[in-house]
Amino acid sequence: MSYSDAYLKSLLTRAKTIAVVGASPNPVRPSNYVGRYLSRRGYRVIAINPGHAGTELFGETVRAGLDELADEGVDMLDIFRRSDAVPAIVDEALATLPDLRLVWMQIGVRNEEAAATAEARGLDVVQDRCPKIEHQRLFGELRKGGFATGVISSKL
Repeated sequence: MSYSDAYLKSLLTRAKTIAVVGASPNPVRPSNYVGRYLSRRGYRVIAINPGHAGTELFGETVRAGLDELADEGVDMLDIFRRSDAVPAIVDEALATLPDLRLVWMQIGVRNEEAAATAEARGLDVVQDRCPKIEHQRLFGELRKGGFATGVISSKL
């Protein structure tokens, strides 16, 4: 999938409240450091993980399911689940999140059926991308993200 920088930047600028499906409290899991990064950049990030419901992550109570977010103003869904799980997640989100405007599938996650369903309802869809990486790249923070940008010595 090809997305213009202007399109991705507009989506990330417009989003305010993000539901992260499959968020983990384990700090070395991608869902954790992506959610943490986004929350530190001013987004409200609400973790969805039934195994950790009731605990706190990113300054919010972890929820068991999307049905608990109907009144939370969630406008972006970030999916950290297998591609074959995405249609059910998108269907649930469309049924329970009235403010939803964007479905974002993480790196390695793609589902054309779910994308078409969301787009038919007027939502924007991004597949196989990471909002953290895109935010860092588009808002000039890539070097702050911990990526090695220098030359590694061959003497190591």
